[in-house]
Amino acid sequence: MQIPASEAPEDRTLLIVDDDKPFLGRLIRAMETRGFTVSSAETVEAGRAQVMAKAPAFAIIDMRLGNGNGLDVISELKARRPDARGIILTGYGNIASAVTAVKLGAFDYLAKPADADEIYAALMATKFDKTDLPENPMSADRVRWEHIQRIYELCQHNVSETARRLNMHRRTLQRILAKRAPR
Repeated sequence: MQIPASEAPEDRTLLIVDDDKPFLGRLIRAMETRGFTVSSAETVEAGRAQVMAKAPAFAIIDMRLGNGNGLDVISELKARRPDARGIILTGYGNIASAVTAVKLGAFDYLAKPADADEIYAALMATKFDKTDLPENPMSADRVRWEHIQRIYELCQHNVSETARRLNMHRRTLQRILAKRAPR
């Protein structure tokens, strides 16, 4: 659920920090057409300097920048303006970095390539759009087992191809496939 235009925040300042110049240019234009006042930076230092000068209401920050980590910018933003909504973008997504980003104050975490509509939806999402944690989440063993099963199906039940794609020994995979699903 997105915020209706009539209830959208009045402060529409947005900082975009990304070192991919073509992507940065497209995203700036896309967000300006959606009503944001956009400023941009290509380095961690420039992003932090803009946050220190005037913390924006919104931010879109790339996780890996040529000269550092975008998490430094998001933590500075949250220190200066706790109500700011910061989105972390990354082409190297993993659960650990997503958890770290959220702990440091990111409102959401999106994997690249994310288009302007996805990013805008994440910026405008209400807290009710976020799903609550499940009562009984799957165990790590179950998540691993389901991932292996999914890859096995995508490889059309070819054990050798599945083992190669999962970077594991074929016999190890055969033993995993022979067992019942963990709880």
